[in-house]
Amino acid sequence: MLTSWATLLQPDLVLGAPVIELTPDILAEHGLRGLVLDVDETLVPLRSRQASAELQQWVAAIRQETALWLVSNNLSEGRIGNIARSLDVPYILGARKPSRRKLRQAVQEMNLPVESVAMVGDRLFTDVLAGNRLGTFTILVEPMVDPAIAARDYPLRAMEVRLSQWLGVSLSERPSQAN
Repeated sequence: MLTSWATLLQPDLVLGAPVIELTPDILAEHGLRGLVLDVDETLVPLRSRQASAELQQWVAAIRQETALWLVSNNLSEGRIGNIARSLDVPYILGARKPSRRKLRQAVQEMNLPVESVAMVGDRLFTDVLAGNRLGTFTILVEPMVDPAIAARDYPLRAMEVRLSQWLGVSLSERPSQAN
């Protein structure tokens, strides 16, 4: 049983940085043509109602090579819809990750094989677990946090990391490309 949980929680790539450090070269290296992106703390801090200029630039660059969809557990049409519209990216609310249903819907809308799509998120027990259950490539990124509360501890994420490591998941960061 421990082995299967470790497999389901093991990201294919631990970026060790926020999503905006995910480059087209990294995507090409893994044969990825589509990204399903979590929203809260993957793209924007939890209480943000808009995408940063930096995130908008990242999306503009990535979309040149890669299909994008936002899939969020959040139910706030106003907040998530506003973020999605500012990025000009289609979105799905109320995904109930780790359920695969809404992820599968996004992948089908991209019209890509599931193996060429990555689920990108900051949480192991929702984003990575859902992506692995569906058969996508999974990428764990560092959370985007509000600088005003950056010093705040994230106890749920810390607990997820400790539990997953106990189950045998390796969360080593991706080796630097500069070497």
